[in-house]
Amino acid sequence: MGGVIGKGDAPKKAWVPETKLEAKMVEAMQRRASGGSKMKSFNSIILKFPKIDKSFRKCKSIFEQFDEDSNHVIDKEELRHCFNKLEISFSDEEINDLFEACDINDDMGIKFNEFIVLLCLVHLLKDDPTAQLAKSKMGMPDLETTFETLVDAFVFLDKNKDGHVSKSEMVDAINETASGERSSGQIAMKRFEEMDWDKNGMVNFKEFLFAFTRWVGIDEMDDEDNDEAGEEKV
Repeated sequence: MGGVIGKGDAPKKAWVPETKLEAKMVEAMQRRASGGSKMKSFNSIILKFPKIDKSFRKCKSIFEQFDEDSNHVIDKEELRHCFNKLEISFSDEEINDLFEACDINDDMGIKFNEFIVLLCLVHLLKDDPTAQLAKSKMGMPDLETTFETLVDAFVFLDKNKDGHVSKSEMVDAINETASGERSSGQIAMKRFEEMDWDKNGMVNFKEFLFAFTRWVGIDEMDDEDNDEAGEEKV
């Protein structure tokens, strides 16, 4: 039940960003949160899964543009080349931060699910005219609606508008949907644990995005591509 976790959470420790990218990401989410969310319940997020999944899969052609050597991963140089071609104004430090933030298994390559997260972070962080032109060149306009839906979903969960989702906020969101069902607290905790990768009790937008790609099945698509790549080498 929500009351088990709810408002009685232990006070959060002061949050300290590990990178400038993380600080910018949280600041951007706080700005978006000030405008509120169109989402009415966690169910309204779940109902959008099929449409979001379809939109994610359309990113494949963009991924292939970045993947210059067609090895099914994007390395740091390929990412830098593409940003240079598109004239997206990321510094070397920002590109390194983006790459390291999205390369979650530290294999020096961005896989397809990691690439979707990267695109969404670019959408969140770069909203100036130059970035808008770059997004158009890259074929991203059709994905803007999907990315905005994900931002809106996070804002819905982030009740106190601090740029993070806590356990109690997740419980509140599930309870609003479940109308007091006995299993609502367990569901909330399971969803939260799926999002909270570093187990610090707070979920940032990047963690939320990675959980979302798994929820809609993009990880499975990544595995299929890797199997195909292996078959081609045989």
